[in-house]
Amino acid sequence: MSEIIDFKKKNRELYSPKTEPSKINVPEMFFVAVQGKGNPNEPDGEYQTAIPVLYGILYTIKMSKKADFTPKGYFDYVVPPLEGLWWLSDNIASLKDKSKYNWISMIRLPEFVDENVLQWACRDLAKKKKIDTSKAFLYKYNEGLSVQCMHIGIYDEEPKTLAKMEEYIQHNNLISDLTETRRHHEIYLSDPRKTATDKMKTVLRVPVKVC
Repeated sequence: MSEIIDFKKKNRELYSPKTEPSKINVPEMFFVAVQGKGNPNEPDGEYQTAIPVLYGILYTIKMSKKADFTPKGYFDYVVPPLEGLWWLSDNIASLKDKSKYNWISMIRLPEFVDENVLQWACRDLAKKKKIDTSKAFLYKYNEGLSVQCMHIGIYDEEPKTLAKMEEYIQHNNLISDLTETRRHHEIYLSDPRKTATDKMKTVLRVPVKVC
């Protein structure tokens, strides 16, 4: 039986940082992504609508081994965790005003997935599950030099961890480098439906550059 690749184990440095900030150079990766805006907690909002699209595509590609279409170089894998890039519509807006949030919600793709494979998966999912996949796209993200930290607890308490990260940045000859192409990044390792709020794990990552 061939090995099933689990990126969380293969690339532990990307998914299992400590609860104290550290520096990392993140390699270029490809994702399936949906971009949107608005409060991620709205039951019928853009964000909640995007999640089943992303997972549906990853599971469709994973199960292509049982379909008529099997991508060249295919290998079986554990579906990676959901990730998100976040920024505000108004840079001076309050973080508490979630209606101002802009986001790219995304899941990492195996290396064998190209535009053709992704489009096949979108068509297959739309046909079989009647899911609108029109907003999904192949996204190349070259994150580069960053500071990351494991946040334990609810999402609304992330500013406490971000404050530790900012202090680390200031004391290590670095500056934050948030731009139109480099965003605040979160990786969601816990299912909030199944995990106690005080035990939820989220990787927080901020792009930086050397002073």
